[in-house]
Amino acid sequence: MSAERADALWCELAWLGGDRAEAGVLIELDGERIADVSVGGVEPPPHARELPGLTIPGMANAHSHAFQRAMRGRTQAERGDFWTWRRRMYEIAEAIEPATCFALARATFGEMALAGITAVGEFHYLHHGPGGTRYDDPNAMGRAVIEAAREAGIRITLLDACYLHGGIGQEAEGVQLRFSDGTADAWGERVNGLEETPMARVGAAIHSVRAVDPEAAARVAALSAEKSWPLHAHVSEQRAENDDCDSAYGLTPTGLLAGAGALTERFTAVHATHLMDADFSLLGAAESGACLCPTTERDLADGIAPARRLAEANARLSLGTDSHALIDMFEEARAVELDERLESGERGGHGAAALLGAATAGAAAGIGWPEAGGIEPGRLADLVTVGLDGVRLAGIAPDHALESVVFAATAADVRDVIVGGRFVVRDGVHLDFDVAAELGAAIAVLP
Repeated sequence: MSAERADALWCELAWLGGDRAEAGVLIELDGERIADVSVGGVEPPPHARELPGLTIPGMANAHSHAFQRAMRGRTQAERGDFWTWRRRMYEIAEAIEPATCFALARATFGEMALAGITAVGEFHYLHHGPGGTRYDDPNAMGRAVIEAAREAGIRITLLDACYLHGGIGQEAEGVQLRFSDGTADAWGERVNGLEETPMARVGAAIHSVRAVDPEAAARVAALSAEKSWPLHAHVSEQRAENDDCDSAYGLTPTGLLAGAGALTERFTAVHATHLMDADFSLLGAAESGACLCPTTERDLADGIAPARRLAEANARLSLGTDSHALIDMFEEARAVELDERLESGERGGHGAAALLGAATAGAAAGIGWPEAGGIEPGRLADLVTVGLDGVRLAGIAPDHALESVVFAATAADVRDVIVGGRFVVRDGVHLDFDVAAELGAAIAVLP
């Protein structure tokens, strides 16, 4: 890994969490932490590395399935819905082993780094070998993903998912056997074998109410509480999920998870696309979060998440790229607002600062890195600089830099990425490996 570090950074513009960017900001570092921040038009001192453009906190991708990066473009010609897409996803999942998992995840996380993502919540459910056969190391897949993130230079929370059933009242079958530990207790025993590192943390996930029954969900929630882990779950991604849950239990998925003790300030409902009225109150009262993945939700024809109602209910918003049809957090952020404009006919439900907050502090907190996601003393020195001289942003006024970046920038505008005070990306180039070449090689061996 590159050893290019900085002790001080001078930012032409920096977003410190308010409604506007500040000009001339000096950030002093102490190892992997921010030691001091000076504002007020500071001139660049000789010892500081200069960062032209707008510097923001590192973005956190709160919902990722790294292996699904191999599917990009493969299903766009097919008519259908989430369920037809899932069949193709299962074909990819069936072919992946620890070595191919590592190569694909490393390249995918490298693409994230190039896009300004400095931490990822990997919702990990591909645990075992074909037919459900356990590897000699039962966490071989999870450890491959953790090592992939380390080599790509970004932080990770491995959100290890419990997945037991093929649907409500159905046994797991086919490729789903690779996801299942059989029981929640067996899942917990395996997950307890994972170790954390300075760049990697462990969390838990309930795959969905389709895949985890109420009693098992309660066991997962209890272990998560005991360990103070973040806990995530796919929630109400499709209407069929709501209908099946109501038919089986007389509850919404959110209501079922509330009864299982899952809803706390550490919980994040992923997608939350088709919530019922009572669900908003349940999530808000528990101070839970909601992770929206608009690009995937568009791609799978899931629907538009009710972001405004979630925010009004006091649910913490975060963002993810999920299936990686596109890895671009600026697109995810503005899509929250733009998609709701299409549905509501109104503009301005979410300002640029709130959207960028969901991509930074909100997402970092949701995956268990609360010390990331901000530019202030004591925070992790995870920073991203967006160039303002490209064709999308050229000519913008400094007073409009924040709005312009959120609503017009793309991942291609990211110039520098710093994780823990170390440059991972410099001038738009990953310093440790050729990401495009490795993506091509990793995907080429899959069906």
